[in-house]
Amino acid sequence: MKKNKIKNTGLEVTEISFGTSSLGSMPDTYGYEVSEDRAQKTLKRFFQGPVNMLDTSRNYASGESEKRIGRAIKDNGKWPDKFVLSTKLDRDMNTLKFDKNQARKSLEESLEALGVDSVDILFLHDPEYAKDISEITKKNGAMDELFKIKEEGLAKAVGVAMGKINIMFPLLKNWDFDALISHNRFTLLNREADKLFDYAYNKKIAIFNAAPYAGGVLAKGPSNFKKITYQDVTEEMLRPVKEIEKICKKHNVDIGAAALQFSLRDKRISSTICGVTSIDSIEKNLAWAKAKISNEFWAEVLKLPFSSDDPEANRIYTPG
Repeated sequence: MKKNKIKNTGLEVTEISFGTSSLGSMPDTYGYEVSEDRAQKTLKRFFQGPVNMLDTSRNYASGESEKRIGRAIKDNGKWPDKFVLSTKLDRDMNTLKFDKNQARKSLEESLEALGVDSVDILFLHDPEYAKDISEITKKNGAMDELFKIKEEGLAKAVGVAMGKINIMFPLLKNWDFDALISHNRFTLLNREADKLFDYAYNKKIAIFNAAPYAGGVLAKGPSNFKKITYQDVTEEMLRPVKEIEKICKKHNVDIGAAALQFSLRDKRISSTICGVTSIDSIEKNLAWAKAKISNEFWAEVLKLPFSSDDPEANRIYTPG
């Protein structure tokens, strides 16, 4: 699988990465549970490649995602060579505090859960949900602590991972990040991150485009899944998905393949992060990535209208 470099860090990531929020089991967000056995089988399959990057977070499923990955690493004997492990610094989920002490505590908890001495990529996660963002951005705040962690050799690359574009853009201008993660904001349905991606690409910041399936609807289809970006929606709100599906059927293209390749074909994007919770979901993503899609399909589907608004503006966030 094609690999892309992350600045001058020595890291190379495959054009697809796998995300593990749902792997820890977050039924409130995704609508289904994932057992420990299923998670371990999924991780064992991941270690076989060809995808080489796994992304997790301290707060995914209240730490369960990292614990499951840690058990898989132990069972495997070690983290595989030339694979990339990514996790995130997170706020205190009870107090929402996110100062430098919390950032350090989050890292230490991650390293313990994962059973590793360092990680390849470390992102500061979801600053928009912190109680006081100035704790993050001020001198000697959580963001400065992130870069200190890199200087100490506990992470090879650092970045910011979040949703709100209006908060993310100033952060990109004020710190020299190696990478970023944006989710749900560059899909067949939504292009809110487009200008941000232009800026990051020109600054040689590696772009990880997460959630290309808009929370699942662009993988399962509007008849099987009635949520967009983790929110219940009406039939009227599903109409843009149905228009995409109509063109997919006309050209005999899986809607999931169209959604994934929309991201893969963008030269600005270093890697597209797809959530996986089963061996089947890994194989499906790999098949969708290789599916043949005609230029005629793209010419037609890219004429459809899309949103540039915040897709989570009305979302009531729950971490479970």
